[in-house]
Amino acid sequence: MRSTGFRHAVAALGICSLSLALTSCGSDDDTSADGRTRITVNCRPPQSAKVDRKFFDEDIAAFEEQNPDVDVVAHDAFPCQDPKTFDAKLAGGQMEDVFYTYFTDVGHVVDTGQAADITSYVKELKSYETIQEQLRDIYTVDGKIYGIPRTGYSMGLIYNKKLFRKAGLDPDKPPTTWAEVRAAAKRISALGNGTVGYADYSAQNQGGWHFTAELYSQGGDVVGADGRKATVDTPEGRAVLRNLHDMRWTDDSMGSKQLLVINDVQQMMGSGRLGMYLAAPDNIPILVKEKGGDFKDLALAPMPGGKGTLVGGDGYMFNKKDTPAQIRAGLKWLDHMFLTPGKGFLGDYARAKASDAPVGLPEPRLFTGAADATDQQAKKANANVPVENYRSFLDGNQTLRMKIEPPHAQQIYSVLDGVVSAVLTKKDADIDQLLEDASGKIDGILARG
Repeated sequence: MRSTGFRHAVAALGICSLSLALTSCGSDDDTSADGRTRITVNCRPPQSAKVDRKFFDEDIAAFEEQNPDVDVVAHDAFPCQDPKTFDAKLAGGQMEDVFYTYFTDVGHVVDTGQAADITSYVKELKSYETIQEQLRDIYTVDGKIYGIPRTGYSMGLIYNKKLFRKAGLDPDKPPTTWAEVRAAAKRISALGNGTVGYADYSAQNQGGWHFTAELYSQGGDVVGADGRKATVDTPEGRAVLRNLHDMRWTDDSMGSKQLLVINDVQQMMGSGRLGMYLAAPDNIPILVKEKGGDFKDLALAPMPGGKGTLVGGDGYMFNKKDTPAQIRAGLKWLDHMFLTPGKGFLGDYARAKASDAPVGLPEPRLFTGAADATDQQAKKANANVPVENYRSFLDGNQTLRMKIEPPHAQQIYSVLDGVVSAVLTKKDADIDQLLEDASGKIDGILARG
């Protein structure tokens, strides 16, 4: 599943689609009429996202001023990569010269032969060595580099400090184990008046996504290291489902309404009726700006369990048709837009603060060393959210194993959705049988490649 596409959590309307001419996306023509090197790029915020679009266009204009030999043509996209059209565009060779991808897309894009090998060019990317190695490695396949990471996120536990206080819990000591989550959820739900202690997704593939995150937190995995066999029918998988079953049916701390999706849960948290749920940091501004929440009441803790957390993110890859000049121009553009600490579309915190965008959320750090220090210093200087509410998340993540989503994630999540929904809607659900059946279905997905 996905974190929000833009920093300010604004939805976009896409216009670069299959119905447009091939030249509207990637193109064999690498020069503009005035002789400049021309690159098409995507993930431009739409007109409805006025602030983000303004920033994005300002940054492209500044880049072109500094690099007068490059012409950047940006395309809107909703979302930045639409699963409904992505594969068709990829197969048809219609991708932009520099195109947006999720971490989970990399292997598939490389397998289709549509990505340029940029290994010999990355030395020209000033920021490359400052990016976290585990993120760089996501875009490295068989020793060759095919893309550059732009952002990352990891899952944690969002909780309501106000409800913690009402339930007699210490809001500065969030749960660190699933047993503690269960105990806290039971006390919060006992407040009554429709208050729910813990909520989870169980529909539209989101239940499978969260099952995966919870399995990682227990030290388990969805697919074996060789990528060929499911590993959900395990003690760790049973522990995830048993915990959900017991909170739902024994403790009655998850409420009676199930088959929830992200919007349902965000509404509950924003209205002050929910104690805890799993999410990435970018949920917090949505809870405040769209769902009625208050920054001071919303805190973030690391994933319970202490063994691992699901991470995701995005970056850009290069069209196989790109010329060397286009690859070099694209790398310069990425450096300017996203990869200069404290500057650019995602890093100009002073500009974001002046526009009342949230600054100080605990997104996973993209950089290391001096670059990270520069970025964090700029963020801290412009923070306009209660950063102390996220301290335990930042500290706790230092010891967690960071794991990306499994291969064929959406197909697998669809299978696991049925498992989670069964446990949350049927008191007598047979956990062992559910996991055995799911394992067989996932094996079939993996076998089909």
